[in-house]
Amino acid sequence: MSLPRRFLPSLGALRALEALDRLGSLTAVAEELNLSQSAVSRQLQTLESQLGVPLFVREGRRVRLTPETRGYAGETRAALNRISQASLKLALNPGGGSLNLAILPTFGMRWLVPRLPEFAAAHPEVTLNLSTRLKPFNFGAEPFDAAILFGSGAWPGTQSLRLKNEAVVAVAAPALLERAAVLKAKDVLSLPLLHIETRPEAWRAWFAAHGVETGTVAGTIYDQFSTITQAALHGLGVALLPDYLAEQDLATGKLVTVWGGRTDSPGAYHLVWPEEKAQDSAVVKFRDWLAPQAEEEDPLPR
Repeated sequence: MSLPRRFLPSLGALRALEALDRLGSLTAVAEELNLSQSAVSRQLQTLESQLGVPLFVREGRRVRLTPETRGYAGETRAALNRISQASLKLALNPGGGSLNLAILPTFGMRWLVPRLPEFAAAHPEVTLNLSTRLKPFNFGAEPFDAAILFGSGAWPGTQSLRLKNEAVVAVAAPALLERAAVLKAKDVLSLPLLHIETRPEAWRAWFAAHGVETGTVAGTIYDQFSTITQAALHGLGVALLPDYLAEQDLATGKLVTVWGGRTDSPGAYHLVWPEEKAQDSAVVKFRDWLAPQAEEEDPLPR
């Protein structure tokens, strides 16, 4: 069903509104859009008249957006970004499309990238663009068609495919354990604990799996597995690392297991895409190619 024309303003007027919200002055908007200030004012007046609601508060020569208009401008910005990205994708690859994929740096490099030559061979018509993101984000505000995220698999407005569970081991440099005896799981609480920012409940879940109930587990926080691994190697504390990341350092003796063995993490790695992208050709091809490889029993690529 088509919308009334007044609810489909011109792109020029929407660009002016978005720029005013971002830049804060008509002069700056006119400079960015390469228009005269009077032309920008006319576009904004036309938009206000077309929608039939007050969009601005006029203070002398200054114009500012009402709180409600600022929310509208934010949604407009997201829509303009999506139009721009869709146009770029079509221009760069009119035949097969492209897929802008956000990945978690460690899992993406260790698990996904080694598999991508197979995808490229099966679908040479699809251009795959990778960017790293550490945390979940709003697809409406970011130029991504899909992402690999860690969590429960339930993100609002999205669909997901479970790729891989995660098991962790508690590890530390040997020198750290020379200064403290660990005779039971609870003794680990007396050691300095290293937290990964994307797994805030990891230590609590680890202790619970070993029969130890805890409140808040104190410790230092790291944003990536690469940095928390280095911290553990240099004796700064005990880290919970995915088993495939700790394997080599455990084998060479640079790290040792502090207590217990592999413990399942609460959550898993998922391929996630917004609901409106469910029928996107590139997303469908990537999802269908990846699905048979989900929950493989063989180890993660080393």
